[in-house]
Amino acid sequence: MPAPPLSWIRPEPWGIHVVPADAWIDPGRAVDRALVTHGHADHARGGHGETIATPATLDIMKLRYATSEGAMPVKYGETIRLPGGVDATYIPAGHVLGSAQILLEHAGERVVVTGDYKRRADPTCPPFQVTPCDIFITEATFGLPVFTHPPIAEEMAKLLDRLAAYPDSCVLVGAYALGKAQRVIAELRAAGHMQPIYLHGAMEKMCRLYEEHGVDLGELRLVSNHSKDDMRGSIVVCPPSALNDRWSRRLPDPITAMASGWMRVRQRARQRNVELPLIISDHADWGELTRTIQEVDAAETWITHGREEALLRWCQLHQRRARALAMVGYEDEDD
Repeated sequence: MPAPPLSWIRPEPWGIHVVPADAWIDPGRAVDRALVTHGHADHARGGHGETIATPATLDIMKLRYATSEGAMPVKYGETIRLPGGVDATYIPAGHVLGSAQILLEHAGERVVVTGDYKRRADPTCPPFQVTPCDIFITEATFGLPVFTHPPIAEEMAKLLDRLAAYPDSCVLVGAYALGKAQRVIAELRAAGHMQPIYLHGAMEKMCRLYEEHGVDLGELRLVSNHSKDDMRGSIVVCPPSALNDRWSRRLPDPITAMASGWMRVRQRARQRNVELPLIISDHADWGELTRTIQEVDAAETWITHGREEALLRWCQLHQRRARALAMVGYEDEDD
C-alpha cells in the first residue's frame, strides 16, 4: 500500500483537515467548507460557508441548527470532486439516519473517515459498509474490552416484559433525541409492539423527519394531548434530561428506563436513578471495532472520539500501524 498520506490530510484539534481542498471533516468551529458525517451536535454545527453531507443529514441540520445556506447534498455511493483534485464519496455508516463514512481519494491514496458507526442491523438507517483504504480513521467511543453490547432483541424483551408486569404504570424510556429514540421505537415495532407510543414534545419533530425519510414508526402520540389513564400500560419516550424532571409527574407511576451503551456501567444507571437499564448503543462495541479494523485492513489506523489508548494498544499487539488523534469537542452523548 502507499505510504501514509500525511502530506494532504492532517488531524487538527478541531477536525480533520483535507489540505488540497481546504476542507474540514466534522469541524468543531465554522469553516468555509465542511464535510459532515452525521447530524449529532459534536459532529455537525451551523455557520459553515459550504456544508457537504447526505440529504438526510442536511435535513437534520436544518431542523436542529436552522442552517441551510451553502448546503450540498451527496447521496450514498456518489462521488464528488473537491478543489485540489480530491474525490469524496459518502458511504453508509449505520449510526443514525443519514450517517456516512467519507472516502477521500487523492494522488492514488485512499482515506476513510468513519465518523460514528455501528455494525448491528438498524431498521432506521442503511448498514455500515466495509471500505478498503490506506488510512482508516475510526471512532473509539466504546473502545474498551468491557463494552460488549447484547443483542437488541434481548433488551426489547426486557422492556416489554417489564411493561406487561405493571399494566397500571408506564415505562418511561430516556433516549437520545436523534437516532436512539427512533431506533428504539422501530425495534419495538419489529418485536410486535403495535400499541401507540407516547412522546415528549421535544421528540416529535425528529420522529416526523424520520417518517418523511421513509422510516415507519407506527402510531405516535404526544404526552401533552393525553391523560394519565390514557398512558397506563404504555411506553413513553423522552430525552434523558426529562427522566427525573417535573414533566414526568404527568405520567402514571412511570418505571424509568434508559437506552444507552453506557448502561453497561452500573454507576451511570444509578446516577440517573434508572430502574431498567437498556444496553442499546448506536456505536460499535469493542469486538466490532477490532473486527472492523481487521476487515478494512488499512496500512495505518488512526483512532479518535473516545477510548483511544486501549484500541491503540490492541493494534500494536496485532502488528498494525496505528496512532491516536488528540481531537477536541467530541462528547460521549447519551448514546
